[in-house]
Amino acid sequence: MNQERLLRHYAALMSAVPQSVWVLSADGVVTLLAGSGMRERLWHPDSGTSWMDAVHPKDRDWFRRAWRRTAEERSPLDTIVRVRLKDAPDRFRHIKIIAVPVRDEEGDTEWVGTAADAEDHWRIRMREKLLARMAAVPAAHDLSEAFLTTAAAVVPELADAVAVFHVRGEPGGAASLTSTEGVGLAPGLPSLYPLDRDILWGATPRQVIESQEARLLTFPPGEPPEDGLSKVSVRWLRRAGATSVALLPVVVDGRAVALATTTTCRGNPPPDEADLNLLQDVFQQMSGPLRRTMELQRIRDRALALQQSFLSPPSAVDGVSITALYHPADSAAEVGGDWYDAVRLSADSLALSIGDIAGHDLEAAAAMGRVNSLLRGLAYDSGPAASPAATLSRLDRIVQALDGPSMVTAVHAVIRRVAPHIWRVTLSNAGHPPPLLIPRDAPPRYLHDLTAPDPPLCVTDGLPRTDLHTVIREGDTLVFYTDGLVEAPGTDIGDNLRRLREHTEALVRARVPLATLIRRLLPPAQNRRDDIAVIALEARTGQ
Repeated sequence: MNQERLLRHYAALMSAVPQSVWVLSADGVVTLLAGSGMRERLWHPDSGTSWMDAVHPKDRDWFRRAWRRTAEERSPLDTIVRVRLKDAPDRFRHIKIIAVPVRDEEGDTEWVGTAADAEDHWRIRMREKLLARMAAVPAAHDLSEAFLTTAAAVVPELADAVAVFHVRGEPGGAASLTSTEGVGLAPGLPSLYPLDRDILWGATPRQVIESQEARLLTFPPGEPPEDGLSKVSVRWLRRAGATSVALLPVVVDGRAVALATTTTCRGNPPPDEADLNLLQDVFQQMSGPLRRTMELQRIRDRALALQQSFLSPPSAVDGVSITALYHPADSAAEVGGDWYDAVRLSADSLALSIGDIAGHDLEAAAAMGRVNSLLRGLAYDSGPAASPAATLSRLDRIVQALDGPSMVTAVHAVIRRVAPHIWRVTLSNAGHPPPLLIPRDAPPRYLHDLTAPDPPLCVTDGLPRTDLHTVIREGDTLVFYTDGLVEAPGTDIGDNLRRLREHTEALVRARVPLATLIRRLLPPAQNRRDDIAVIALEARTGQ
C-alpha cells in the first residue's frame, strides 16, 4: 500500500515538471513512463525500428560514441541531442537527455533517464557563440577573411556547405555576383572549386538580391530544381545529395552587398524556420565589416586617384625607352607614398627620379604630390649640367622649411648623351634601394652596391650629399624601384635584393620585353604589403 502511494505521488510530481522519464530495456525497447514535458511530442521507435532512428542524422555518430563510452564506463550520460518529433517526423528538436545505467534482476543493463526540451536554451547558446565569432570579423579589401570566418562559423552545425558572394553594382543598376574564398564544406562533400561568378547566378538569386528577402528551396535528396539556379550549381547539388538551398542576402544601408548560400546535403533534413532565422542573424552580422570595408575602399580609391594624377607619363627622349608602373598595396586604404618621374631637360638629357614618402594614406599621397612637383621643378630649373646631390639638398631644405613629411627616400638621376650610343648617368641616393643595372652583355648588378646611400631627406639639416657616376650603352637597362619590391616583414633585405637580381637575370635570359620584365618583377599578390613604383630606362639600339 505504501509502495502504491509512493508511485501515485511520483506520477503526480512528474506530471507537474517539464520533463519525461523513460526506460530503455536491455533489448532496445523504449518506454516513456511519465511526465508532461516531451512525452507526447517525441517520436519513439516501434518494434521494427531502432531507437537511434529518433536521433538527427548529423548527431548519430557522436551520440553513438558517447552512449558506448558511458556504457563501458557505467557512468551517467548528460547531453543535448536533436530528436525527431512525433507529429512531424522530418522535424527535430534539441532535447536534454540524462541517462543512468541500471542492472535489472537478471544482471542485464537497462537505462533510466529524463528528457527535457532544450531547444530555446540551445538556440540562445548557439546564437551567442556564432555572434561572438562574428564580432571579431575584420574589414578587408577583398573580404575573403570576413567571408571565411562566417562560413566556418555555421559549418557543420547549421549547414553542410556555405558559399558567400560579393554583390557588385550600384543601387538601381544591374548587379553581378563575384565569387570569393568564403567557402565552408563539411567533410566528404565534393569540392566547390573552381568558383566562377555564375555558380549560383540564376533567376532565384536575382530575386533574392532585388527583394532583399531570404528564400529556402527544399527538394528530395539530389533532386534540385533546374529552374532558377545555374547549371553549375545544379550539378554540384546533385553530386552532394543536397536537400535544400538557403539564399540569404546581407543588406548594408538599404542595398544587398553580399549573398550567402547554405545547403544541407547527403540526405540531411533542411533547416526549419528557427534555423533559417538564426542563419539570417549570423550572416547579417557581416554588415558591419562590409560597411567598414566599403568605406575603406572609397578612401583607397580617392587616394589612388590622387596619387595616379601625379604619375604623369614619362617624357620622351630620342635614343632611350622609358617604362614605368605603379602598383598599390593589396590592402585597404594603403595607397600614398611612392612616386616616379622623368622630365626632359634638353634634346639629349633627362632627369629621372623615384621616391617614397613615409606613410600609406591620403595624407601621404598629398605629400608625395608636393615633393614630386618640387623635385621636378628644381630639376628642370637646374638643367642637364646640375649635380643631383645639389638638387636633392635644395629639395631637402625646402621640404623641411615647409614642414613636409617626416621622412623621404629618393634617387635622383641626370642622364646625358655623351656619344652616339653612350649615356652618362649621375645620381644621388637618399636612403633608397640601389638602382639595378642590366648590361646588354653581362649579368645584372646593383649600382654602387658597395657604397652606402646618403641618409633620407627630412631627417637632419645641412647634410652633405654625394654624386655617383656610371655609364650605360646601347642595349643596357637601368631599373629604379621603391622598397615595396624588396622589403617584406620578417625577411632579410640582403636576401631579397639577391633574389631580385637573380630573378631579373632569368628574365633577361628568356629575352622578356622590358614592359613585361618589370611586371614580372612584382611579388605575388598575396605577398604585397606595400605599394610599388618602378621606372626603367633602356638605351635603345640602332640610334
